[in-house]
Amino acid sequence: MSKTHLFDLDGKIAFVSGASRGIGEAIAHLLAQQGAHVIVSSRKLDGCQQVADAIIAAGGKATAVACHIGELEQIQQVFAGIREQFGRLDILVNNAATNPQFCNVLDTDPGAFQKTVDVNIRGYFFMSVEAGKLMREQGGGSIINVASINGVSPGLFQGIYSVTKAAVINMTKVFAKECAPFGIRCNALLPGLTDTKFASALVKNDAIRNAALQQIPLKRVADPKEMAGAVLYLASDASSYTTGTALNVDGGYLS
Repeated sequence: MSKTHLFDLDGKIAFVSGASRGIGEAIAHLLAQQGAHVIVSSRKLDGCQQVADAIIAAGGKATAVACHIGELEQIQQVFAGIREQFGRLDILVNNAATNPQFCNVLDTDPGAFQKTVDVNIRGYFFMSVEAGKLMREQGGGSIINVASINGVSPGLFQGIYSVTKAAVINMTKVFAKECAPFGIRCNALLPGLTDTKFASALVKNDAIRNAALQQIPLKRVADPKEMAGAVLYLASDASSYTTGTALNVDGGYLS
């Protein structure tokens, strides 16, 4: 009996935003391991290049690209480059996000509000639009939006971040419905509490972490690598009939 090839990504071109560390880095490594040429992206090129170099050193294929998804001009430039260099895009993982404030909702700073909306909503939306145009031309593709359990159950003192992640879940359904005729699938990953620099305000604070663990049936914080397997499923042919879904990878928190 031969092994399944459902999770093979040979010949696929994948773009992962926010891939210089944390969940994005773990996703980039796994997609490359499964055969994809991964475009490793975040705001700063240096961090992306380190991840790309590590992928190449391990025998994979990767390219580093700087892109601040809060800037529409940068999104357009990056996709023009993808079109020119690769001529296609099979997988988009919208993972870059921002959460600049940790405070009571009544103390929300307008600047922090706008920054969070620009990256987490507008950035995801227009990244998906540009990727979708390429995917429509080639007859299909897979878009994966990294949302959050906060989009379902708002995190304390994470008001606008939680609001944007709820928007990402709905955005996922919009793209799933409207892009299905083009063979494009769109799904969301909802990570629970994960040990990343991004979540350090939660993970490194003993009181907050311990309170969170009381609500997590598995009683531990996730490793970034534990998010990558779910993304591989959503990116691959294993999920060929899955679109518009929000996949909770949260240790049972939302159950």
